[in-house]
Amino acid sequence: MLGDPARPLPRSYSMTPSSYLDAHVSDLVGLLRRLVQIPTVNPPGQSYGVITDLLVEELKAAGLAARRLTPTKAELRAALPPEQWSYPRSNVLGTLRIGRSQRTLHFNAHYDVVPVSEGWRHGSAFSGTEERGWVYGRGTSDMKGSIASLLLALRALRATGTRPNFNVEVSFTADEETDSALGAHWLVQRAPIRPDFAVVMEGGEANRVCCGHNGVVWLEVTVHGRAAHGSTPEHGVNALEKMAALVTALDGFKKRLRRRTFEAPDGKVMVPTLNVGGVFTQGSGGKINTVPALARFSLDRRVLAIESLASAERELRGFLQATARSIPGCRISVAKVSESKPCFNRPAHPFFDAMAGCVSRVRRQPAEFSVSTGFNDMHFFSEHLRVPTLGYGPGGQAFHAVNERASVRELLACAKIYTELMTTFSG
Repeated sequence: MLGDPARPLPRSYSMTPSSYLDAHVSDLVGLLRRLVQIPTVNPPGQSYGVITDLLVEELKAAGLAARRLTPTKAELRAALPPEQWSYPRSNVLGTLRIGRSQRTLHFNAHYDVVPVSEGWRHGSAFSGTEERGWVYGRGTSDMKGSIASLLLALRALRATGTRPNFNVEVSFTADEETDSALGAHWLVQRAPIRPDFAVVMEGGEANRVCCGHNGVVWLEVTVHGRAAHGSTPEHGVNALEKMAALVTALDGFKKRLRRRTFEAPDGKVMVPTLNVGGVFTQGSGGKINTVPALARFSLDRRVLAIESLASAERELRGFLQATARSIPGCRISVAKVSESKPCFNRPAHPFFDAMAGCVSRVRRQPAEFSVSTGFNDMHFFSEHLRVPTLGYGPGGQAFHAVNERASVRELLACAKIYTELMTTFSG
């Protein structure tokens, strides 16, 4: 027996983990549907208590010791805006100790999802509807599909009496869709974890194993004008016009960024990017017959794995201030919204070779190492804990978009890869 279960699983010692998974695809789909139907929207952080209760229950059923770890009220108030103080944060930690093993393999996934818009194929973004081999719903591909794959992989090991080669730690964390301050960041600083290797269950998929990711700096630029009556615009300073001139000038900054390159191990040439105006607003008092006194827009600067967050931010702020000075009457202020560090691990450690081997055997095609254009929680394990860290999950389609979905075939393949890694990697 691998642990004291919260509820018994049927024993299938005559089966391999792979054959168990093949026989329990409906359980995989059912589990993902249950997860998706809990709307863990962040911000503000809805239903965190409900999903963490379920995740603790599922880990215990798979034979792990599991519990919730909750930041203090003081930590919550220091990290979150006041409107979110009534939404507690919790992280889930599961552990499985194997005999006298001194080494630990850690799996991490976040359970929060981004907000939704209307127009979903099956009516609700949280239906978890299965159709033609796809499960639809917010979080299916980012990243509750990964959670479902891992949980079924752990069930398969326990049900077939298969022992992992290492101690196993599992963390399901909050707030990755904002800044991870009370999620993975809190976990690596506060939780009793001692991993020797880590898998963050996103960033790589199919035959691609993620060995790094871009970072990001999010800034908010406010353009300050002066209000006036719409019939006498010459008496005011039009913040929208000044913002338009500033945004137009940013095209030159984008061209500068495109001259920088980083070649990932798979040969992909990556460049820094700048997205302007994911959010743009005006100030209070706006009316069609007034000169706008304030205009505000966001900047999303993706930072290459080989770049520095501090230098990227400093360069962008410098460009904004210099450009504003060159535009008559343009006065701006710049505030940082958030940031996330980039990371890159050269895939030279045997851990990376082991995962590539698992991917190749399950998928029957060569694996390759890639760097993700998005950011995730890999850097907390790689940089803070300094352990070999890779990214891999089932992925999906329409991340953060309407009709987000995950392939049942990919969910199953990922579960097999996780079991393969836990039982074949020898360190």
